[in-house]
Amino acid sequence: MDNSTPTEATPLRTIKPHPTIIPSPIFDSGITEAERESGNQDLVDSVLMRFDAVRRRLLQINYAKDVVIPASTICKSQGIKTNTKKRIGQVPGVQVGDIFYNWSEMYLVGLHLQTMAGIDYLRVENGVVGSPVSTSVVTSGHYNDKTEDVNSLIYTGHGGKDKNGQPRDQKLERGNLALVESNKIGNEVRVIRGKEDPDDKNKKIYIYDGLYFVSELWKEKGNTGCEEFKFGLMRKQGQPEGFEIWKSAENLWKHGLSNSRKGFILEDLSYGKEAIPVTLVNEVDENDKSTPPGFEYVISENNSNPILDCVCVQRNEGKLPYHNSILVCRKPMVYECDFSCKNRVLQSGLKIQMEVFKTSNCGWGLRSWKPIRAGTFICEFSGVNKKKEEVEEEDDYLFDSSRIYNRFKWNYESELLGEDAWKPVSEVFNLQSQVLISAKDSGNVGRFLNHSCSPNVFWQPIKCGINSESHVCIGFFAMKHIPPLTELTYDYGVSSVEKIGEDKRLFKGKKNCLCGSMKCRGSFG
Repeated sequence: MDNSTPTEATPLRTIKPHPTIIPSPIFDSGITEAERESGNQDLVDSVLMRFDAVRRRLLQINYAKDVVIPASTICKSQGIKTNTKKRIGQVPGVQVGDIFYNWSEMYLVGLHLQTMAGIDYLRVENGVVGSPVSTSVVTSGHYNDKTEDVNSLIYTGHGGKDKNGQPRDQKLERGNLALVESNKIGNEVRVIRGKEDPDDKNKKIYIYDGLYFVSELWKEKGNTGCEEFKFGLMRKQGQPEGFEIWKSAENLWKHGLSNSRKGFILEDLSYGKEAIPVTLVNEVDENDKSTPPGFEYVISENNSNPILDCVCVQRNEGKLPYHNSILVCRKPMVYECDFSCKNRVLQSGLKIQMEVFKTSNCGWGLRSWKPIRAGTFICEFSGVNKKKEEVEEEDDYLFDSSRIYNRFKWNYESELLGEDAWKPVSEVFNLQSQVLISAKDSGNVGRFLNHSCSPNVFWQPIKCGINSESHVCIGFFAMKHIPPLTELTYDYGVSSVEKIGEDKRLFKGKKNCLCGSMKCRGSFG
C-alpha cells in the first residue's frame, strides 16, 4: 500500500441508491477544457462547493455515511474538476492554509492528483520524458512519519509489503524514485498535512501547508525490521502560515485558554450565557485591555419541552433541512419547531468555540478555534427586532434583509443526481416582510461578524415555532470549509444599485469597504 492511503479509499459498503439518482450523461458542467486543465480561485471555489452540495444531498436522501466516493464519481464523470494538468509548484486557486475534509476534494481541484497514493509525481515535463519528480506528498499517520514541526517533516517512502501483505524492504520505484530525483534537482514539492478531525477522531482533515524542498534522504530499519526510505523536507521561506496556525489553534482546543496568551483580555464575553465561553483577545495592541463598549450580551430563549413527533418534515417539503446539524440546502425559508427534536439547530445555541478578536483595520471580529465544515451552523444574529421607522441612522450593528446582496450558487444541481431539473431548490430569499435586527445595544457573537465582499459565511432565514407565535430568525452558516482562527465574515449587502453600463453596476452602500477582496465592490450597508 502506498504511503498515506486515505480512509475513504478502503472498500466501501454498498449504498442502496435512491431510485432517482441517475447522473445525467449530458449535464453541462460550465467548465471548459482549458479551465479543467488550469483553473483559478473562482473555479476552485465552485468545484468544492458543487462537490460538497452533492455530498450533502446524498447524505440527506440515503442516510448513509459513505457518500464521498459516489459524490466524487458524479463530479468526475460530469467534468466538475479543475487543474487536471500535473504541475510543479502552486496550484492556481488553492491557497496555503486551505483545508480539505477528504482526498476527493484535493483531487477535484488538482492539489494532489492521486486518489490513494501519498506521493504524486510528474513523469513528463515540457514534452520531455525523464525521471519522475515529486509534485506533492500527503501525510496521514499511516507510516512512521515525523510531522509535528511547523517548518520541516520526515516523510516515509511508500511500499514495504508484498502481495500477501508481508513486510519487505521498500523499493526505489514510483513515488520513492520521484522524491529521490526531487532531492537531486531541488524542485518545489507541495505538502499536505493530515491531522485528526477534532470533532471526529476516526477522520482526518488535510491542511495545505505550501511548498517544501526535499533536503535529505536516507535508509533505515523500520518497526518491521525491513528497510524504509526516509525523506527530510524543509519548508520554503516567505510563505503564508498554514500548519503553524493549525498548531496554534490545536493547542487552544486541546489545552484550553491560558491567561498568559498573547493579547488575552477576557475568558468569556458572554459571562456564562453561552454553553461555550466566548474568548476576547487583542493581539493588535497587547496593552489595550478594553472590551467592546456599550452592549448587553443576549441569547434567544429556547423552549426545550420534549415532544415525540412534530411537523418539521412536512413544513420543510418532505425532508429535514439538516443532516447531522449541517444545512443541506439554502432555502427561502427553513422551518424549526419549538420542541426538542433533531430539527433544532439554531435554537440549540452556540456549539462552536468562538473568539472575539481585534482586527487590524475593522474593529472587533469573530473567529473559531476549530475548523468549520461547509454548511455548519455558526450562530444566530441576536438582538432587538426593529421597525423601519425605529432604526437609527448610525447603527453599525444592524441586520437588514431588504438590502441587495450578491447572489451565489450553493445548492446541488438536481440534474447531477438525475432528479427533476424543473424543480430545483430555490435559493432566492423572498421574505414577506423586512427583517430588521439591531445588535447595537444588545446582541450575541453575531454582532462581531464583519463584512466582506468575498465572505465565508452566509445568512439563512429560519422560522422558529409551529404556532401563531412563530417568528423569523437569522442564522449564519459556513459557506465553505473554514480553517481555524480564520476571520468569519458575511456580505452586509448594499442599499441600492445603479446600472451604469451593459454589464456594469454601481453599488451604493453607506460605508466604504475595507475587506481587501479582489471582488471588493467598494461599499456596503
